[in-house]
Amino acid sequence: MIKGNISVHTENIFPIIKKFLYSDQEIFLRELISNAVDATTKVQTLAKRGEVEGELGNTRIEIVADKKAKTLTIKDKGVGLTADEAQRYLSEVAFSSASEFLEKYKEGNIIGHFGLGFYSAFMVADRVEVISKSYKKDEKAVRWTCDGSPEYTLEEVDRTERGTDIILHISEDDKDYLEEYKLDQLLGKYCKYLPIEIVFGTKTEKSGKKDIQVPNVINDTNPLWKRSPKEITEEEYQEFYGQMHPLSPMPLFWIHLNIDYPFNLTGILYFPKLSNALEVQKNKVQLYSNQVFVTDDVKEILPEFLTLLHGVVDSPDIPLNVSRSYLQSDREVKKITSYISKKVSDKLADLFKNERENYESKWRDVGGFVKYGILSDEKFDERAREFALFQNTEGVYYTFDEYREKITANQTDTKGKLIGIYTNTPKAHHAQIQAAKGRGYEVLVMDQMIDNHFMQHFEYRDNSISFVRVDSDTTDNLVGKDEKLESVLSEAQQASVKDTFTPLLSTNESWSVVLKALSLDEQPVQITRGEHMRRMNEMRHHQAFNFGEGREVVNLVVNTNHPVISNNLVKMTDEEERTFFARHLYDLARVSQGMLEGAELTEFVKRSLTFIK
Repeated sequence: MIKGNISVHTENIFPIIKKFLYSDQEIFLRELISNAVDATTKVQTLAKRGEVEGELGNTRIEIVADKKAKTLTIKDKGVGLTADEAQRYLSEVAFSSASEFLEKYKEGNIIGHFGLGFYSAFMVADRVEVISKSYKKDEKAVRWTCDGSPEYTLEEVDRTERGTDIILHISEDDKDYLEEYKLDQLLGKYCKYLPIEIVFGTKTEKSGKKDIQVPNVINDTNPLWKRSPKEITEEEYQEFYGQMHPLSPMPLFWIHLNIDYPFNLTGILYFPKLSNALEVQKNKVQLYSNQVFVTDDVKEILPEFLTLLHGVVDSPDIPLNVSRSYLQSDREVKKITSYISKKVSDKLADLFKNERENYESKWRDVGGFVKYGILSDEKFDERAREFALFQNTEGVYYTFDEYREKITANQTDTKGKLIGIYTNTPKAHHAQIQAAKGRGYEVLVMDQMIDNHFMQHFEYRDNSISFVRVDSDTTDNLVGKDEKLESVLSEAQQASVKDTFTPLLSTNESWSVVLKALSLDEQPVQITRGEHMRRMNEMRHHQAFNFGEGREVVNLVVNTNHPVISNNLVKMTDEEERTFFARHLYDLARVSQGMLEGAELTEFVKRSLTFIK
């Protein structure tokens, strides 16, 4: 028996372990099983080279929990360890057998840093035993034991089977890691797609008329994203999505990523139904490294807008720190990010070009994602010009260039600027929309939370266009053309009309009465809102920090040419009757904006009945 002290290279290893490796206790299981996968992958590689005698046999990894003995064992049939290797790789934390193996054989699929990952065992175990037999023919089996102190023992034991058993004597505080439900949860999270079969317990299967117990393999060693897209059916893509997101509706479409140069990357990205729920949908992309789950916080490798997608990205070329828990930013990550962004935009462009009707039918869900990408990623913004859509109130879709061509003749103001007219609440703006359509204007529906920012982005990027909401001014002035009518009222009559309406606004400091000579098709009294401040206030509402609202300009516009004003109101000599009539017109305008409620709405209904009588 050998006794010794573990050699720890504290100057560069322990700070890393303390800061990163032990940040999440449950990671110990992923690290130990990943080490077992590494050992198994190594022996398979050596066997292909003819360096292992005989058949490999069963190479499954087995997880065994023994509540009575308070042990958790990870068993593999990999390369195993010699006495010398056990002393070096288990007792000198700074060594990494995976790195050494890679250097020797220059082949991929070796994930772990054995020493570091192995030491995660001491997060949950009072004592750790490693019993191992090397694939090398004449090497004796060994047992390495350590109780978490710098002292360890290493001795020869009887074992004929190649491979390694890591036996964790679980501490009293962590005995829940011996519970089946807990292990099921962790194995499902970290080991669901490992490339070597993982067995945990048994399951019942039918054999003829009998029920038999068979090993319970918990992972899919050849997950969908590792297969060729040509071999995968639409149903299989949907089934895989359902496994990952069982409570989500089926995705709209998906992209299968598969590249081996200049970096290795596979994966499947699904476009979920988003609508307005942008924030709720984030962080649904899982990152794997050689089928080992790393994280679902992938903002370092995906542009922010792509975190709205669901799915899987798997790459051995994404640099991770020693515990696999954190991404490290470097030039390769930026290349991967750029590639994924381009593949997404290519997919959208292809759908729009070849299946436009189908693409338009999905725009309500895809639109928020595309707009977010346009706002947050400059390269995506450039590509998205050809597939970003605007929808009008009739359900017709236009690209920006198509919309520009559609409105140039009729929606260009006196300064040569295009005026895009929109509504964010088509039902509430029905009267204004109808009036705008009567003038031949094209009214867009912009009712997603992101649309204010989206329009502002277009105005900033292309200063030849401005967007105004359909209720931001009277219909005759939305585009700002030189089509001014003369009022049929004298200046004295106009002053009298203004004096009648002004007291009604006494409780609304930001409101004012504006008299305008409009056509007879316009409402006698209507409410308009200043575009700039209203839009800024709406954007503030959707931000995490609200620094207070600016004063919104609201106008009560009185059409002095409408008969209700020119023939009725101005001819009333009874002041009480005149005020009563003006109040009703004012409330009619507010009803059309959905601004009357409670006692005011009840009073309006009573007053309307008086008019009927």
